[in-house]
Amino acid sequence: MILCLNPNDGSCNTCKSCLMFDDNNHSDYFEINKGKTESIKIDEIREMQEKIAEKPITSSKKVYVINNSEQMTKEAQNCLLKTLEEPPEFVTIILVVNNENTILTTIKSRCTRILFTDEVKEEFTDEEQKRYNELEKFFGNVNEYTILDVINKITVLYEDKENVFENLDFINMILIKKAKVDLKYLNYIDIVEETKNKLKANSNFDMCIDYLILNIWN
Repeated sequence: MILCLNPNDGSCNTCKSCLMFDDNNHSDYFEINKGKTESIKIDEIREMQEKIAEKPITSSKKVYVINNSEQMTKEAQNCLLKTLEEPPEFVTIILVVNNENTILTTIKSRCTRILFTDEVKEEFTDEEQKRYNELEKFFGNVNEYTILDVINKITVLYEDKENVFENLDFINMILIKKAKVDLKYLNYIDIVEETKNKLKANSNFDMCIDYLILNIWN
C-alpha cells in the first residue's frame, strides 16, 4: 500500500509498483531476514543505512523491513537509532518483533507500535473479544456517527481505565485493518499514539480520551 502508485485506492494491484512488488522484484523495497538463532549485526544496519539515503526509483516511497528485529545486537540497535531520529521523509522502516522487551527503549520511543490483528485475535479471552468488538464497532465505522453517538457509544474507553493501553492497542489493530481499504485510517494511528503519550505524561484521563475520540471523529 505504501509503495502503490495509486494510494487513494489502497493497494491497486495493477500499477507498475504493485506488479513489481508481487513479483518480489521491487527496487524500493528491502528486507533483512535472519534465522531465529542468528544475530542481526551492526554491519548489516550500516549497509541498510547507506541505501536509505538514496531516493526511490519506482515509487514515491521506500520501505525497509527488519524481520525478527529482536535479534539485533545492542550495537546494531544503537546504530539504527541514528536513522530513526531523522529518517528521510520518503522512507518507512518496519521492525517486525516477537518480543518487544528485547528492543531498546530509545528505539521503541521513536516507533509506532502496531499489533498484527489476525494473530493476536486468536488469543483473545472472551472479555477481551467483547471489548475489541465494541471498539471495532465504533472505530471501524467512525464516519457514520454523530457527535451524540460518539459520546453514547464509546463508554468502554472512559470506564476501563485499568486496561486503557491495551484498549488503545486494540484500536490500532482496528485502524490497520481498515487501512487495507482506506489509507486515511493510517493517519488516525498518530492520534492514538499521541493519546498514549499524554496518558504516560499523567494528563487528565477523561480529557485524553476526549482528545482521542473527537480528533478521530473530526
